[in-house]
Amino acid sequence: MKIGELAQVAQCTVETIRYYEKEGLLAAPARTGGNFRVYGPEHVERLRFIRNCRALDMSHDEIRTLLGLADQAEQGCGAVNEVFDQHIAHVDERIRELTHLKLQLTTLRQRCQSEQAVQSCGILQGLAIMETEAKSERHTHLG
Repeated sequence: MKIGELAQVAQCTVETIRYYEKEGLLAAPARTGGNFRVYGPEHVERLRFIRNCRALDMSHDEIRTLLGLADQAEQGCGAVNEVFDQHIAHVDERIRELTHLKLQLTTLRQRCQSEQAVQSCGILQGLAIMETEAKSERHTHLG
């Protein structure tokens, strides 16, 4: 099948397929005499695997590792578990960060409870005086 057909079957764009090829996640296909890419069922399967990993917000490095492990079918799956454990830990950290972000946003939102002139807006005043994490950390390391 040609690249457009693969994109349709895998429900992605041609650009996505080319990008995954360039990144080494999807094997380069055979080419016809006219230099057209020719994809087979193995490309469809691999592309679905990649897209499923992306749906789980896995990085390209994590996907690359999993693909390498999947290509060694006779090996034990302990390394797969490690990749997932690390990804779960990363998701836990992001949840903590997002929870903190929500708290900051909620705190700012509470500063403005009624319609008023922009110059009196508690949210904008809060944003103007708020210390960001990176700025606070810089001051801590410099002081």
